[in-house]
Amino acid sequence: MKAFSYERASTVEGAAKAAAQTPNAKFIAGGTNLLDLMKLEIETPSHLIDVNGLGLDTIEKTAEGGIRIGALVRNTDLAADNSVRRDYGLLSRALVAGASGQLRNRATTAGNLLQRTRCPYFYDSNQPCNKRQPGTGCSAIGGVTRQLGVVGVSDACIATHPSDMAVAMRALDAVIETIKPDGAKRAIPIADFHRLPGDTPHIETALDHGELITSVVLPAPIGGKHIYRKTRDRASYAFALVSVAAVIQADGRGKVAVGGVAPKPWRAEAAEDELRKGAHALASALLADARPTQQNDFKISLTERTLSAVLAEARG
Repeated sequence: MKAFSYERASTVEGAAKAAAQTPNAKFIAGGTNLLDLMKLEIETPSHLIDVNGLGLDTIEKTAEGGIRIGALVRNTDLAADNSVRRDYGLLSRALVAGASGQLRNRATTAGNLLQRTRCPYFYDSNQPCNKRQPGTGCSAIGGVTRQLGVVGVSDACIATHPSDMAVAMRALDAVIETIKPDGAKRAIPIADFHRLPGDTPHIETALDHGELITSVVLPAPIGGKHIYRKTRDRASYAFALVSVAAVIQADGRGKVAVGGVAPKPWRAEAAEDELRKGAHALASALLADARPTQQNDFKISLTERTLSAVLAEARG
C-alpha cells in the first residue's frame, strides 16, 4: 500500500472542499472496497478524507411521502429498517442478498453505489485494463468472460457493476443527492448516475471531482409485489450471474431492473411495456442490443428464466 495523508472531515462542505484541493483524494467510510483496492495498489489515493463523523447515517421521511437515506447508513441497518422492510421490500431483500453479514455491518449506502467492478482483469495489475489504466486495452475481450457483461458494453470494456443494492434502487427510481466543493447541491436520478463505458470506462459515475454523496431519496411507495431474485454460482457470498429486481402490480404492470449483465444496473423503461406478454418478450426487449461472448451468451437465456421465475412468484 502506498503512503497517504489522512484527515477527518467535520462538515460535508469541508469534506468536498478538501477533496477538490487534492487531485487524487478519496473519501473513506466503511472502506470495504477501497481498502482492498489500495492494498493491491489499484487505487493509490494520496489523501484520504474520513467522512464517518458527518452525521449522514439517518433514514427520514420526505415531504413527498418517500424516504431519505443518509449516505453513511450501513447496509445492515438499511435492510432492517421497518419502513424499508414494509414499503421497499425489494431494497431490503437485495441488501441481504449481497456480501456477508460482516461486510454489510460496515458497508455504506454511498459506498455500495460507488463500488468498483469485480472483473478479474481489473484486479490483476499484470493484465492491461482500460478501467484501471486508460488506453492500455481490455484483457477481458478475448479472455475469460463468463462473469462479464452482455449488454451496455463497448470495445473498451465488458465489465459488470457488482452491486445488488443499486439494482433495487434502479427499479425504485432512486435519486442521489450530492454536494459540490463550491457548496452547490445536485439531485441525480440513478438512471443517470452510473455511466456506460464507451471509450472512457475509467469514468464510472456522473460525479465531479470532490463531489460528495450526502443521501439517496426513494419516492413514495408504489405498492405491488417486491421481488429480488439473484442467480449465482453458490448460495452465499457470490456476485450475481443475473439478478432481477422487480415491483409487479396486480394488473401485471411493473418496474424491472437487471444486474450481473451490464456495466450499470440495467433497466429499459420502454421494455416494461412487454411485461404483461411474459418473460420472453420482456427479456428480448431488455437485452435487444446484447453483445455476448461465446462464454457468457448463456446469460441471455438465464435472464429470461430468472424473469420467468420472478413473474411466477408475482402471480403467487
